[in-house]
Formats: sequence, C-alpha cells, structure tokens
Amino acid sequence: MAEPFLIGDAMTGGYGGADILHSCTIAVNPGEIAVIVGPNGAGKSTAMKAVFGMLSLRSGAVRLKGEDITALTPQARVAKGMAFVPQTANIFTSMTVEENLEMGAFLRRDDIKTTMEQVYTLFPILRDKRYQAAGELSGGQRQQVAVGRALMTQPSVLMLDEPTAGVSPIVMDELFDRIIEVARTGISILMVEQNARQALEIADKGYVLVQGANRFTDTGQALLADPDVRKSFLGG
Repeated sequence: MAEPFLIGDAMTGGYGGADILHSCTIAVNPGEIAVIVGPNGAGKSTAMKAVFGMLSLRSGAVRLKGEDITALTPQARVAKGMAFVPQTANIFTSMTVEENLEMGAFLRRDDIKTTMEQVYTLFPILRDKRYQAAGELSGGQRQQVAVGRALMTQPSVLMLDEPTAGVSPIVMDELFDRIIEVARTGISILMVEQNARQALEIADKGYVLVQGANRFTDTGQALLADPDVRKSFLGG
C-alpha cells in the first residue's frame, strides 16, 4: 500500500525530558482533511507541532512525499510545501490585510498576484478590508487573514491549530466551508480542533488522541457513528 502524502509515523517525544507523544501516528493525503481531536491535554497540538518540526522526536519519523524530513527545521519544511497556522499570534496586527498576505509570500520570487486573487476569492471580506489594519478585524476575519497568509506560500499541506477557537458557531461553519474549498484544490489539510463533532463531519480521516497516543483512527463519518467515540468524546 502506498504511503500517505504526509505522515508523522510512530512519533514519540515532548518538550524537555518528559514525553507527551507516545508512538503517535498522524497522516494525510492530497485533498484530504485530517482532523486531530481528543480531550484537553491529549497532545493534539503537540502532535501537529511535531509534524511541523517544532519539537524534537526521541523516536519515529516525519515523511513528506516519501522523503524523511524529521531533521528539517520548520523553515525548511515551509520551503518543502508545508504551512502552519498557530492558534494565537498568527497575524501582524499593525499591518494591513494585504501586507499580511504579502508577508506570506516572502519566500517566493515569482508573481504573487494570482495567489492573492485566489485568497480574495476564497475570503471576499478580506478584499473589502485589504487596506485595513488586521488588528481591527473580528476574530473570524483574523483567522481568514491567517489562513490566507499561509495559502500565499502555495503549500501542498496546510496545518491549522484550533482554527475556530473563540469564534461564533456561524463563523465556525463558514471557516469549515472555506477549509473544504481549500481541500478541493488538492491541498492536504491537517487540523487540530476542539469542536470535535463539527470537525469530524467535514473530515476524511479522524484521529482521536488520548494522553499522546492514538485511541481511535477512522474516517470522520465512522468515528461519528462509533458509540465508544460518541460516549467518551462527543457527549453521547
């Protein structure tokens, strides 16, 4: 069986001496949405950061398109086509929306106008507010700026840490709709999300982590239908 496009394979590691992840495996294919869910403190964001190279692994490996990238820095992974949107401090508040998007393209040496237009088509409100300071936007609009800026790198993998944290249910639904649109362009989406039920509804693949280890792995729909997952993690 062919290996997934991106895989964090049997990752064990943490910050300092203590391991947070215990042989945890996360993978995603082109155009798929893979969602990491689980209780607070389960290691969800740590697993994502491990895939992006933000903590060193004691064992396991990260491979992109079959290439072992375990030793690469996050910056080097961006150059390989990975983009990461952290949960907080993910925009330049004093810069305009358009300047934020331009900052996303800092590694590029080609014309960025087409990508900018694609971002504005995906998030029309950003076109309307492109000359406004990003710090003046609502929480949901800031998240659109953050995702848009990541898309300016033309990634093959977009990683989102709690993209709907602190936004209203209506804004959450809209962000999820946009994430589905991004995946339809062939970009792999790897996402950590507190709103587990809603996230699994749009997920091709779901990973339920408990204490840094895989507890359940299946399609989003199968996990939603699993009575054990529902009872333990989705409130019945």
